[in-house]
Amino acid sequence: MQNYHVVYLSLGSNLGDKLNHLNDASQYIQEDIGLIINSSEVYESPSWGYNSLSSFYNVIIKIHTHFKAPKLLKRIKKIEEKLGRKKNIEGYEDRIIDIDIIDFNQEILNLENLIIPHKQMEYRNFVLKPLADIHPNYIHPVSNKTIKQLLEETKDKNETIKTDKKLDFKTFYFSKLTNFLVIEGNIGAGKTTLTAKIGQDFNAKMVFERYAENPFLPKFYKDQVRFAFPLEMSFLADRYQQVTDDLAQFDLFKDFIVSDYHIVKSLIFAKVTLQADEYKLYKSLFDIIYKDIPKPDLYLYLYRQTDNLFENIKKRGRTYEKNIKKEYLENINQGYLDHINTNVDENILVLDVTGKDFIKNQKDYLWVIEKINDKLVDG
Repeated sequence: MQNYHVVYLSLGSNLGDKLNHLNDASQYIQEDIGLIINSSEVYESPSWGYNSLSSFYNVIIKIHTHFKAPKLLKRIKKIEEKLGRKKNIEGYEDRIIDIDIIDFNQEILNLENLIIPHKQMEYRNFVLKPLADIHPNYIHPVSNKTIKQLLEETKDKNETIKTDKKLDFKTFYFSKLTNFLVIEGNIGAGKTTLTAKIGQDFNAKMVFERYAENPFLPKFYKDQVRFAFPLEMSFLADRYQQVTDDLAQFDLFKDFIVSDYHIVKSLIFAKVTLQADEYKLYKSLFDIIYKDIPKPDLYLYLYRQTDNLFENIKKRGRTYEKNIKKEYLENINQGYLDHINTNVDENILVLDVTGKDFIKNQKDYLWVIEKINDKLVDG
């Protein structure tokens, strides 16, 4: 599951407070385009393609973004303009900031105003050296040459020196702070979307609820009284099986586990959907298995107002969800809040994400992961 693009950008500046310009650019990129995954050291080099008395600071950053290449380019140009860049279309010049797309998913693109990989990268040490820092296994998608070969063969003889400067951008330490993160929420809250983004951005093993495979779910939305108990029992059995399997199988190539549900949701939904006698029986069974289930380091609950939930449910267009009632969503939400209020010893974070879009609005996503990071730091 990959719904993002892996992009390498080159940032350069040779006017004014050069390092500050690079930092400002990286901040705007993270806020408007995508999360910065990694950064090279800052390099210093003379001007390339023209003579200047002022040297350049250059850096390569790796980002994840959902924007396609043409839209990405437009966003980059807006950031350059925001930072005061006035581009001379007739040639090279001193500049406050210069942002170039070096590589986009290892794809080869030849558009009217965009060529990827960057057509001059093989001739620029200030691109090749920092790129080698953060991607030592890089292979040029056109020439199929390794980054080592490109450095050995480049005709650029300008001295490009690694400085002691560091790019200053907001970093997150999920992998050092958690082994198991749970993201919960009502139907349509965006928990699966957020789980996928965090999993992809922070190299986590992703665990998604297998709701679509439950044969009782469409029947339940048509006749809740009749199918509530078999639905909740089947969910409980499946969640128990999935949780014990997924949490027991540690992935050596992943840094932690992030899940879009926890088995405790079974009890929350059952309390809303079942009759009193059914719920009593259900809870007895739940208590037996729950004591052996691993508890998350952080339990995040995404709260949305009911109207916003309905908007999201309508957008995804699942036929069997069209009969969901507002009252049902409100009861589910209250069930979660009751659980949260009675489990004060757990590390729980409640965020009101009403109106927020983790895909289309990068600032919304940043806001959420900053809250998660801060909560994990505080314990």
